[in-house]
Amino acid sequence: MNTNISQSLGIDLDFAIIIIFVLAAVVLVLLILAIWNMVYIRKLKKRYDIFMSGKDGKTLEDTLIRRLEQVDHLLAANKENELNIKRMFENNKNVFQKIGLIKYDAFNEMGGKLSFSVCLLNEKDDGFIINAMHSREGCYTYIKEIIDGNSIIVLSKEEEDALMAALEYKKELSMTKA
Repeated sequence: MNTNISQSLGIDLDFAIIIIFVLAAVVLVLLILAIWNMVYIRKLKKRYDIFMSGKDGKTLEDTLIRRLEQVDHLLAANKENELNIKRMFENNKNVFQKIGLIKYDAFNEMGGKLSFSVCLLNEKDDGFIINAMHSREGCYTYIKEIIDGNSIIVLSKEEEDALMAALEYKKELSMTKA
C-alpha cells in the first residue's frame, strides 16, 4: 500500500523517508527553541516582578519624575558653575600673579639686608615695584608703575632684578610642575 501511495505521488520510497527525517529534525529544533524561549520569558518575568515588587505604576512614575527633576537641577547647577569658573578666570587676569623680591643693603654701614625691592605683576605684566631703603635715619619707600613689563622711570639695579624675577616667576613655576 505504501508503494501505491508513493507511486501514485511519483515519489520514491527512499526519498520520502529522507523528507520525513528532515521534517522531524526541523520539528525537534523548533521544539528546542520553543522550550528555550519559555525559559527565557520566565526569567524576564521574574526580573520584572522583582523590579515592580512593592511599587505600583504611580509610585514608579513619581520616582522617575523626581529623578528627572534632580537631573534638571544638576544641569542648571553645572551651567552656573561653568559661568562662575569663566568669571573667575577673567577676574584672575587682573590679580597679581608674578612676584619678584630682592633683599639688599642700601648703605654699606648697615647690615642684615634690611632694604628690599618687591615687584608685583598681573598676567599682562602690569603692576608696580615698591623699593624700601632702610638707613640709620629711617626707612624710605618708593613705588614705580610697571606697564607691559617696563617702567617709565629709571629703575635701580635692585628694582630691575626684582622686575626680572617677577617676569620669570611664572616660567619657574611651570618648569617645576613639569
